[in-house]
Amino acid sequence: MSEPARIAVDQFLPHPPAKVWRALTDSDLLERWLMPNDFRPTLGHHFTFRTVARPGQGFDGVVHCEVLELDEPRRLRWAWRGGSLDTVVTWTLVPEGRGTRLFLEHAGFDPDDPLQRRTFTLLDGGWRTQVWTRLTATLTALP
Repeated sequence: MSEPARIAVDQFLPHPPAKVWRALTDSDLLERWLMPNDFRPTLGHHFTFRTVARPGQGFDGVVHCEVLELDEPRRLRWAWRGGSLDTVVTWTLVPEGRGTRLFLEHAGFDPDDPLQRRTFTLLDGGWRTQVWTRLTATLTALP
């Protein structure tokens, strides 16, 4: 379950950790299931995700990120800044049977900021449904 300042989701994926890691760290694959980007799996690398702008929410459509942690194939963490957000996204991969349990944490939302509460609600729904569906499809299509 999510808390006011933190989104936490986990999903079992019937794919080995190396394959899931590849989907998380290959820019072209990341674009397939998340957003267009200029990601590189390099500690300290600054990159962006690009999506639809939401001017009414103070968001220009660009998420500014930085790779904060890279522990192949176990953990990936990046700063996620866009609009009024200054948050952190963490992916943790845990081998489970013949697959991977993938944990997502998106933390650092300000529950006292009405704009961030709305953004939290949008992202919470997106992480829980659309993102997992597209990530699963991307993984299934990979050799």
